[in-house]
Formats: sequence, structure tokens, C-alpha cells
Amino acid sequence: MREPDRAASPWASRSDAAIAAVPVEGGRPTPDAEGAANNTAITAVPVEGGRPTPDAEGTASNTAIGSHAVTTVSDAAGAAPAGDPGSEGPHVSARGWARRAALKAARLARAAAGTATYVGWKLVKGTAVAAFRYRVTGLAAEAAFFALLSLPPLVIGLVGTMGHFRSALGADTVLDIRTWLIERSQTVLTGQAVESVVVPLIDEVIKGGSPDIVSVSFLISLWAGSRATNVYVDTITIAYGLSGIRGVIRTRLRAFFLYLVGLLVMLILIPLLVAGPALVRRALPESAGFVLMFYWPVVVSLSIMFLAMLYHMSVPVRTAWWREVPGAVVALVMWIVGSVTLRLYLTGSLSGVSVYGSLSAAIAVLAWLYVAALAVLIGAALNAEIDRLWPSAGTARARAVREQRVGDEDGTNGKNSA
Repeated sequence: MREPDRAASPWASRSDAAIAAVPVEGGRPTPDAEGAANNTAITAVPVEGGRPTPDAEGTASNTAIGSHAVTTVSDAAGAAPAGDPGSEGPHVSARGWARRAALKAARLARAAAGTATYVGWKLVKGTAVAAFRYRVTGLAAEAAFFALLSLPPLVIGLVGTMGHFRSALGADTVLDIRTWLIERSQTVLTGQAVESVVVPLIDEVIKGGSPDIVSVSFLISLWAGSRATNVYVDTITIAYGLSGIRGVIRTRLRAFFLYLVGLLVMLILIPLLVAGPALVRRALPESAGFVLMFYWPVVVSLSIMFLAMLYHMSVPVRTAWWREVPGAVVALVMWIVGSVTLRLYLTGSLSGVSVYGSLSAAIAVLAWLYVAALAVLIGAALNAEIDRLWPSAGTARARAVREQRVGDEDGTNGKNSA
């Protein structure tokens, strides 16, 4: 095969000259020679009009010296000068940065949404499992029954006590309290239940209740009411996995104390809720709208605080108050929704002839108390599940001590049986 005539091409002679001009050491170009070789190779390309000739572009594409590649002429001709990003460069970079930031934000949002969904589902599932495991529905029925037993003597005791302070409160305030109790009863109970149970009870105490009746009623209400409160305290303790930490006597005393505190709070709050807005309207007539605007938010806040106190005092170890707020909020929402739903149902089912007859009013009150008890216990189960996912130091330590004690008792019983 005939070797091509290299001397016939001017490009060949220039290329050979460029390669020959590179200093070589050990068969490879020296480091200092690489830059010179690149420049020499580019300079050796025939140029016409500031650009390489068509014959030179293809020939000079891949010139290599040893294992070091020399920059091709075609790349060098089309590249922008050093430090010049080009006319499109900054705009492309800004758009790319914005696109990457948007994609990253979308990924973070999806991850946060997925985490929130997972945690929410775990809380709902754990709360439902705990409610079935600890027989929340049955315990709510027990609490509702004892609350129903304590309700008549409680109303008699409260209104009778206010009647004894008629001179301090004023006759108008006592009548306002009567009207307020009846109106609030109508928001959750049917008209038949209010007319058959609540109104006669309140009127009898206000008009002719004697101190002996009030005293006996208080004793009955303290026993039945503290028994209902004991159901809450005991169930909350079991839901937290801390049963046995507090003894039976201490539990009953704690329930009695909570019920007594509830009575005192009601004795103070009912006159304030009834007479407070009226007194403010009389003292500051121009601020009546302001007072009415904050009336229900204050009532809701006090209800949440009362439920949070019940949960906080029922746990046998010390916990932070804010940990009880989620369950209190859920319990209040469930109680409001359940009361409205129950009232709509009872209004439709008991408006005509009822199969329960004269017991319709009492059954309506019992059903409402059951809804309230169920809401309180489900809120407690939610707080217990939150504590299991993110345990506090006190509950985690108490659970560890209880599990160790139960394990020791099981081991001792096993040895005795053997």
C-alpha cells in the first residue's frame, strides 16, 4: 500500500513542524510544553477570514501529543472568550436555579405531607385500638349512669346554695341564673327533657328548698359525682399504661377532690357567666358588642382548661400541662358535634309518641351524658397515644418501673407455682 505524500499538503508540513517544536522528555512532552504545544497546534492551522479553512477544520480535529489531548480547532473557534458567560448563560443559570429550588421545595412538601399523614394515621389508629382495648364505650356508659344519679342532687345543691346567697347575689341574679341554666339546657337537650326534668327541679329548689334537703342532696351528689369522676381518673390511668402506680384509696380521694373542685368552679363561673356580661353592659354600655364578641371564646377556653386539668390531675405522674391540650380540644369538639347530632335525632324521634313514654326525658339526658363521657375518654386515649409516640420523662420512667415490678411479680409467682 502506497504511503500518502505528506509533502504535497501545506497542512502536513505545518503540523509536523508544530509537533517537532514540542520539547520531549522520556518519550512524552514535558509539563511546560503542553501549553506551548496547544498554541502551536492551533497556530499551525491555515486561517482564512479569521476562521480555519474548510480543509483544515476536519484535519486538525484530533491532534494528540502522547496521552495529552490538544484542544481542537473547531472547539476553539466556537467557544466564547474566557470570562464571558455568553448571551444566554446568566438567564439559563437563573432558570435552572429556580427550577432546582422549586423541585427541592416540592420534594420537601411531599415529604412533610407524607410524614404528617403517617403520624396522623398512626394517632388515629392507636387511639381507636386503645378505645376498644380499654372498653371506652362501656366505661362511658358507667360514667354517664353515675353522672345521671348525681345530676339532680347536684342541681339542687348548686341552685340551693345560690339561693342561700340571694342577698349577696341579688334576686335578679338568681332569676338570671335560672333562665341561663334553662337556656343552656335547651341547647343540648330536647324541649320535653327540659320541661319535664330541668325546669321543675330548678323551680322547686329556688322557691322552697330547705337547708336539710340541700345538705342531703350535696352528700348524694358528692358520692355519685365522685364515683363518675373516678371512672375518668381510672380509665385515663389505664390508658397511659400506669395502672397500679396510684393505690385505690388515693385514686378515690383524687376523684373526690376533682369533683369538689369542679363544683367550686361551677359555683363561681355560673354567676360570672350570667351576671358578668350584664354588669359590663350596665357599666360600659358602649362596649356591649365587644363583650358579646369575646363571650363564647372565653367559654370555650375555660372548657378546654377544665378538661386539661382533669387529664393532668388524673395521670399519676407529673407531666406538662400543654401535653393535655390536644385531647381536651378533641374532646370538646366531639362533645359539641355529638350534642348537636343527638339533639337533632332526639327532636325528630321523640317529637311524637315515643315508645319510652315518661322515660323519654331521662333517657335523653342519659344519652347526652354518655356522649359527653365518651368524648372525654376518647380525648384521654388520644393524649395517651401521643405520650406513647413522644413520651415524657416522667411517664417513660413510671412505665419502666411498672413493667419491672410486673416482671418481678410474674417471676415470683412462677417460682411459687413450681
